[in-house]
Amino acid sequence: MADRPTMNARERYFETMRFGTPDRIPFAPGYPRKSTLEAWRRQGLPEGVSWEEELYRRLGIERRMTQPAVQPGVNFRMMPMFEEKVIERIPGNPGHLVVQDWMGNIVEISSEFDVTYLRNAIDFVTRKWHRFPVEGPADFEAMKRRYNPENPGRFPEDWSERCRAMRERDYVTTVSFSGPFWQLREWCGFEPLCVLFATDPGFVEEMVAFWTIFVARTLAPILDAGVLDHIVINEDMAFKEHPMISPEMTRRLLAPAYARWLGEARQAGVGVIEMDSDGRIDLLVPIWIECGFHACSPIEVAAGCDINAYRRRFGRRIAYAGGVDKRCIARGGATIEAELERIAPVIRDGGYLPGCDHGVPPDIAWPDFIHYARRLAELPGWLSAGR
Repeated sequence: MADRPTMNARERYFETMRFGTPDRIPFAPGYPRKSTLEAWRRQGLPEGVSWEEELYRRLGIERRMTQPAVQPGVNFRMMPMFEEKVIERIPGNPGHLVVQDWMGNIVEISSEFDVTYLRNAIDFVTRKWHRFPVEGPADFEAMKRRYNPENPGRFPEDWSERCRAMRERDYVTTVSFSGPFWQLREWCGFEPLCVLFATDPGFVEEMVAFWTIFVARTLAPILDAGVLDHIVINEDMAFKEHPMISPEMTRRLLAPAYARWLGEARQAGVGVIEMDSDGRIDLLVPIWIECGFHACSPIEVAAGCDINAYRRRFGRRIAYAGGVDKRCIARGGATIEAELERIAPVIRDGGYLPGCDHGVPPDIAWPDFIHYARRLAELPGWLSAGR
């Protein structure tokens, strides 16, 4: 690999994920959340320095990017959002808060956090669900008014300038949005939605059809601009052992949405379309392949996902990202070495962007993350072994 001409980040990503011949595989060890960064600061990560800058400095890897990474910045969320507010404070140590989040859910969280933690993946926040915004057709009619694809706030004010910059890119441009299962779960709640799949599939189809059209219309100007490389569809539709709904339900009720979005994206030249779902995905991967997905992630090892078994079973019909057991990184030392040796055959076979199989949790110490990242960088040739 080292003798091949040096590629830019965009070329390298496409060559990797489309089973080509990259000069080396992109280096993407994973991303910490707030509690992880707080722990790393106590463990030696200097204050005022980004973890990525410090990691690259310690590894001796030069970060090359010739252009600022301008992204589409298009908003697929509801507009307007619900008011975020505290409804009740429950005393204790730590106490709990009952809050209304931006999606209209009534949830209970630890008082260590606030409602802003529910808006984005700032940290690992456990919650107890009390009520959901869509309990029937009338609620859904009201919810639909929050998803106008023509709302001018969906696109950044400098959209035209961004498009001009992105047409000259040497990096990957990405948008992500909720898949139909994820979005309906946000509206109806997990358990009520699963009941609806079994008892009222017609209502499920109605909601999926609405979401399919909303996403397609919001996505259309980005596709028309010809500036999009990568789409991530977020679904999170599997438990530790099985999918949350059956493969038959997935094919019948969700696959039509995937087929429309992927068909339009492929026609517009989007190079990689990725399915993001936690949990055990064995029974879902064949459906994603049928629908035309190029890749899936994060291949959670704790849920029984085995990337070597997947490659043997599905061949090169789909690529992967993630797949490194976060628990092994936390154990450090020889456990890290063994885990990276386990995934090495798939790295060598191509179509794989290795990294932590979810957000990097705080039980992964900063020194162990550096150790893991160094070994990970050696596999595709970013570093010489033993450096």
